[in-house]
Amino acid sequence: MAQTFYVNSVSGKDTNLGSQQAPFRTITQALKVSTDNTKIQLAEGNYNAASGEVFPITVPSGVTVVGNETNKGNGILIEGSGSYLSRTFAAQNVTFVLLDKAEVRGVTVTNLASRGSGVWVESTAPTVANSTFKNCKREGVFATGDANPVILGNVFSENAANGIAIAKNSKGQIQDNTFSKTGFGIAVSDTASPLLRDNKVYENRSGIVISGSARPVLRNNVCENNTDDGITVIGTALPDIGSTNNPGGNTLQNNGKFDLQNASSNKLVSAGNKINASKVTGNVEFADSSPTPTPTPTPTPTPAPIPTPTPTPAPTPTPSPTPTPTPIPTPSPTPTIELTDITNHWAGGFIRELVKLGIVNGFPDRTFKPDATMTRAQYAALLVKAFNPPPNRPVVKFKDVPAGFWASTVIQQAYQGSFLSGFPDNTFAPNKNIQRVQVIVSLVNGLGLSADGTASIKTFDDQAKIPDYAKDEVVKAINKGIIVNYPNLKQLNPTRDATRAEVAVMVYQALVDAGRVAAINLPYIVTA
Repeated sequence: MAQTFYVNSVSGKDTNLGSQQAPFRTITQALKVSTDNTKIQLAEGNYNAASGEVFPITVPSGVTVVGNETNKGNGILIEGSGSYLSRTFAAQNVTFVLLDKAEVRGVTVTNLASRGSGVWVESTAPTVANSTFKNCKREGVFATGDANPVILGNVFSENAANGIAIAKNSKGQIQDNTFSKTGFGIAVSDTASPLLRDNKVYENRSGIVISGSARPVLRNNVCENNTDDGITVIGTALPDIGSTNNPGGNTLQNNGKFDLQNASSNKLVSAGNKINASKVTGNVEFADSSPTPTPTPTPTPTPAPIPTPTPTPAPTPTPSPTPTPTPIPTPSPTPTIELTDITNHWAGGFIRELVKLGIVNGFPDRTFKPDATMTRAQYAALLVKAFNPPPNRPVVKFKDVPAGFWASTVIQQAYQGSFLSGFPDNTFAPNKNIQRVQVIVSLVNGLGLSADGTASIKTFDDQAKIPDYAKDEVVKAINKGIIVNYPNLKQLNPTRDATRAEVAVMVYQALVDAGRVAAINLPYIVTA
């Protein structure tokens, strides 16, 4: 028999009967007394640990948690995280776990925990509709195992790694959602084969990233104004983006690098899509008589460019093989992008040169945000673009970098190339900001620089703050002219978070030392 319980985090009490006149205070309490075919109606308010919620909130089969679907859950904020042991991805930080035929509708979900996921779907077939997923520290929805969810009409914004990640052997219907300002809008990995239809994917790092042996079907999606690519295909993935009998109807336009990048081992066939062939790379056949670009070798993609407004995404899930070792390339010049906020910046000249080389990018609004910080995951992506390090040590599995995390590949390449290491507890801390001293140590170790000068850490007034493990590397970096101290040459500020400008200048100086770029005069470069 159908029943409805009412919940109000402001005026309710868990000792009430859960009626409209006497609502419960928590979703947790309502679920305790729910049975199949129960609806839990939420009033406006914040539902969190302080209001009595216990996370993760597990919604059982046949139960619907609903707020206000008309406004996508505005004013009904469910914020929190709890430990969930996934059968396919080990321990996770999750807000909601949805069982078979469970539904969540018309709410706003935020998970601020490290690697936090808003909704976890594992080998079940629930519905997530007309909700908002915002500021989750990993992704809004993660589907894994043999999941078969319906994800319909939601808004995914400013999540650190992905809007939605579809992994393992999951299927499902992903329709009429919008994805913006996150790592990857949609990440499809492993052998997943969801239907992606009528989604709008814009202003992310990359729009849709398809990896592993995934076989998704894409119809009538719009991917535009993403910083990197509209759609990236890697590994042995083979998405269905249209055929002569069933046109794709996808629109891929105005993305920063490529509208469609096929770096997989398969030929893609495109029919009935709106794509500019000049912004397509890799082996793509246009079955609708559009010009076919000549297949060209492409580097292993690192679809998470440096410019990211928030830490990441993050992964979120785009597992791919460790890149094949190749000699360090000299980046090919790309058209200069005029960034609006570096004209009078002290590091502007360096940033402009790195943009020309394709090593760094601006944001969709044509800013670089030079004084913002950079996460360790973002820094790994920069290192791989700048140096493409070959592996010289075995693969390691960091317990906080799942295979599906957006930067897992570049983190692994930076680690194997000796540019970056983890911490003693076998974590990498991908979403922590990179410190200035960590940038210095990574460049010295990764490039194998030697101490062939007379430098000393006594150069700095704050030498006592230099960690013991980094003192030798700092000396080597001084000798190589890598360190930049702005505005005071005598202040190293070793443990302060590095700004994007400082990272750009120090990476550029390492390229100068390697003879790959011309030196730029700057009074803030520390010399022996």
